[in-house]
Amino acid sequence: MENENNNLSRKERRELKRQEKTAEFAREAKNKTIRRIALWGSVAVVLGGAVFGAVKFAASPANNNLMASALDTISGNDWFLGDKNSKITLIEYSDFQCPACASYYPLVKQLNKELGNKILFVYRHFPLKQTHKNAEPAAWAAETAGKQGKFWGMHDMIFENQKVWSDQKNAEELFIKYAGELSLDIAKFKEDFGSKEVKEKVESDYQSGLRAGVNATPTFFLNGKQMQNPRSYEELKNTVFPDA
Repeated sequence: MENENNNLSRKERRELKRQEKTAEFAREAKNKTIRRIALWGSVAVVLGGAVFGAVKFAASPANNNLMASALDTISGNDWFLGDKNSKITLIEYSDFQCPACASYYPLVKQLNKELGNKILFVYRHFPLKQTHKNAEPAAWAAETAGKQGKFWGMHDMIFENQKVWSDQKNAEELFIKYAGELSLDIAKFKEDFGSKEVKEKVESDYQSGLRAGVNATPTFFLNGKQMQNPRSYEELKNTVFPDA
């Protein structure tokens, strides 16, 4: 090879060296690619282990205890109807702008009217903010009315007029109108609407729903266990109170 190189012209020798360097660069680039693939393979293994751990945690007894805690503790801040000492507790996580929630509203209302103190019904906010732009303000409106003792009045009015305010840009103005129809102090309603206290209450409900595994509305829990949504009033009544 050396003798062959000696027979080459200066120009040919420069070209040969250039080709050798190009080949060397190509080999180094290939080696770097192999090392990079090996590195990311290791990272993927670590992430896979982390995901497995997260799934395992989700099904762990400790996480189930968190869910139970979110459901079993009825606080003084909860909105409820019926008897707090009842052995039957029905909790609804709901979104005021959700059409399905509006369709279940008259069923739940009738259930509470018919069974009265035989059960404890608890309403909790779970606004799906990503898809329902007015769900959270509607929850604020109900909470704000609640500060003047009219939570259930606003709750009913919001559901019964869902199609009116649902897609409006001025939904707050309509909620103020409803407050007037409920004979609330409008100045105080405007002051409390969207206040830190009101927002924190709605967010607290929402977070308790997440801890309980809620991912859709409405979601019902009967004595701490998620209940399959009934297809009729009779099915709802028979599930909640079979002896009625």
